[in-house]
Amino acid sequence: MKFVWCLLFMCCSMQIMAQDDNTYPDYRKKTEGYARMAEKDLKAEVASFALAALEDRLNKTALPAIPPVDYGANFITFEGNSITVNIKAGPFDPSKHKIGTYGEKKHVVRIDGRPYYGSYGTMPNYKIASVTMTIGKDTVQIPAEAYADLYSPVFTYNDEKGAVRTYNGVYLSPDKRTIYIYMLNQETIGSYEVTWIIQDKKYLRRVVDSGILK
Repeated sequence: MKFVWCLLFMCCSMQIMAQDDNTYPDYRKKTEGYARMAEKDLKAEVASFALAALEDRLNKTALPAIPPVDYGANFITFEGNSITVNIKAGPFDPSKHKIGTYGEKKHVVRIDGRPYYGSYGTMPNYKIASVTMTIGKDTVQIPAEAYADLYSPVFTYNDEKGAVRTYNGVYLSPDKRTIYIYMLNQETIGSYEVTWIIQDKKYLRRVVDSGILK
């Protein structure tokens, strides 16, 4: 009987270890997600394009969009209505950051003490390096904190005919006071989306949801 109990204990321990090797917690908070938006007017406009808002999109009118005018492997540029938006990527160097891991397989769950988006659970290769914006002659200051935890950016993709497309966009509110900069980016499983909200030429906030398109 003692042998049986020991065998059961060993089996349970091995199962727990296996779970630890293959699973890891998602420490990212949901407070910045679409569902938690308190601003009803902004939320209604985000619902017109964000994937996290598909259930709320019924009868939502599409917002006017500013078209992409240039793109490459590590950047995309939108321009129109006297507005220019540039999003750039850069390589991620783990040696210059504090990496937090989980479990025996050392799944990456924190970078510089913060949970992050993009390749969550593994080491990212690229980061969003900058998001810049001008409206007329005015430069909108978008703080580094708004994208410092965002990795694995995707600027374009090829459709079934081989044409280059993008999931990303820049949208204007009907009164043109608010501008939404939207990106859909990679995760190890699924994707994450981020919307930076600019209002009256000032950065207001961001909206981030993960686990999209699993």
